[in-house]
Amino acid sequence: MWLLWVALCVQGVRAVYELSDRGGLGREFDGIGAVSGGGATSRLLVNYPEPYRSQILDYLFKPNFGASLHIFKVEIGGDAQTTDGTEPSHMHYPDDQNYFRGYEWWLMKEAKKRNPNIKLVGLPWAFPGWIGNGKNWPYDFPDVTAYYVVSWIIGAKQYHDLDIDYVGIWNERAFDATYIKVLRRTLDRLGLHNVGVIAADGHWEIAHDLVVDPYLNDAVQIIGAHYPGTLTVEDAVSTGKKLWSSEDYSTFNDEVGGGCWARILNQNYVNGNMTSTISWNLVASYYEQLPFGLEGLMTAKEPWSGSYEVSSPIWITAHTTQFTQPGWYYLRTVGHLEKGGSYVALTDMKGNITIIIETMSHDHSICIRPPLPKFNVSAQNATFKLDGSFNNLKSLQVWYSKLCTNTTKATQFTKKSAIPVTGGSFTLELGVDEVYSLTTLTTGQKGSYPNPPESQPFPRKYKDDFNVRNPPFTEAPYFADQSGVFEYFTNTSDPGDHVFTFRQVLTQRPITWVSDANQAISVIGDYSWSNVTITCDVYIETPDTGSVFIAARVDQGGSPSSLAKGIFFWVFADGTYKVTGDLQGKIVLRKGLSGVRARHWHTLTLHVEGFTAYGLLNGYPLWKDVLTLGPVHGWAAIGTGCLEFAQFDNFVVEAEVSRG
Repeated sequence: MWLLWVALCVQGVRAVYELSDRGGLGREFDGIGAVSGGGATSRLLVNYPEPYRSQILDYLFKPNFGASLHIFKVEIGGDAQTTDGTEPSHMHYPDDQNYFRGYEWWLMKEAKKRNPNIKLVGLPWAFPGWIGNGKNWPYDFPDVTAYYVVSWIIGAKQYHDLDIDYVGIWNERAFDATYIKVLRRTLDRLGLHNVGVIAADGHWEIAHDLVVDPYLNDAVQIIGAHYPGTLTVEDAVSTGKKLWSSEDYSTFNDEVGGGCWARILNQNYVNGNMTSTISWNLVASYYEQLPFGLEGLMTAKEPWSGSYEVSSPIWITAHTTQFTQPGWYYLRTVGHLEKGGSYVALTDMKGNITIIIETMSHDHSICIRPPLPKFNVSAQNATFKLDGSFNNLKSLQVWYSKLCTNTTKATQFTKKSAIPVTGGSFTLELGVDEVYSLTTLTTGQKGSYPNPPESQPFPRKYKDDFNVRNPPFTEAPYFADQSGVFEYFTNTSDPGDHVFTFRQVLTQRPITWVSDANQAISVIGDYSWSNVTITCDVYIETPDTGSVFIAARVDQGGSPSSLAKGIFFWVFADGTYKVTGDLQGKIVLRKGLSGVRARHWHTLTLHVEGFTAYGLLNGYPLWKDVLTLGPVHGWAAIGTGCLEFAQFDNFVVEAEVSRG
């Protein structure tokens, strides 16, 4: 990387930065992307009504409109909790293949519909339990694991006409050299030579193994690291392979989050030679009180109202994505500005050039991880001298953003007057917390739609009878699985009122990514709910040992779901019931006989008000006057006592209006 400084020792003289392809080009640019998954981060998006759902998708994927993403990465669902929920596997069991579960297939197709050139990436966070044959480890039988992952890739093409471009190993967990080689060999044997392997979606440790193991080196096409802090390691560079920040950002999508994103999009290449940066996550479309709420490029967490928010990271992304494409090349002449900030320049090698400049201050660009060392940024004048293929340019298009601070109003992705290039040079007055895109391209656009509806709380009264003959998705609206997998089910053995139900379908603990609960639980509603009445028909399928529950005031989801507290009303196949203050069933508030039997439908009602609760079974009082120790508000929920088949129907929840 070259910097041309002119007369810096003379006070007031501008720094001059050369932008040239005369000495050759830098690395090939692979694109900017985002992740759906890791996990269930797009859960609520599918339930948005039109036209709002399509508008959100346009802001994310439509070229020259919003974020205009080049890469879309999804979780290969593994039936386990992977941050904000579980995503279903295409193979719950060895003899089970279903390539229509979940919503990632739909989301990939929507991305491709808007941008046929978008690159698709799949990565497992977890695996179904059968992969490990009883162990919480996916590598003992590498051929089995490779078969499972490659089946997902083949299914994407066979059932959805989706070509997967890259596949990863195991998100932020140990990699296994033997498995990676088997995966590469399996892909090649099945004619999937064009599917690249990204490894290992953790830190940079695999780089050393690639240096010393030529067969492993041949099996891996891209080294992907997470949250690298814009830095790489010598071993990674020495491989000569493409280097990606294959997961980054993970920061609140406020102005500071926008600053974080602007800084790392440039400096991941300037400091670390990384040619792609991928945001976790795509869109914050999950209940806000789950872990890492509001950490998407934009927010869409209210399908019941249609409200969504186009946040600053969308427009920061546009500064790069709308004026570059994968296959462009960075110039070698990129670097840091004298008084803080950075600049990169890219070319399509056909005479076009795009320059992106950021001047993010430390306090307005802190990412969630890793810690950011102190640095200073101040206002400055900068002159850029174009040389080589670009020395005859006469002007450049200008797009500008200034992120909001305590004293300024935000300006997001605004087109300004073209800047003249005189004698191959132009000068900018750069303030702090600004982003500039200067380009020969004239196709940039700040897309917009009429304002979406105003934000509204979850409906105070909500019911679902699950009577959907051909559901567009396997999950019922608004239910967010936190352990286990709940799916629409056609109950052909019941000719009566329960033909179409909602069923928990896992019976084996998956290879987990975090410490999953031993119980299955799906939450729904408004986290602020306190006084509620929940009614649901339940059907225990496991004789003697089976159990199900309905719950109120559930205070935990995501990775710590197993620690959830609230009011849980359980019934058991042995004819007993229990009321507990926690999901694990350790805080027993009341217990007794119920007469409930497996393979019969029963109706449970849970009423919680103030500091007491009561429960009904089939419309008759079963218990009352239980003191509600623990959370005073939280979600409603349904679930099972272990990973077992069980069905739910005619779910109704009614909450009292909050008194503040």
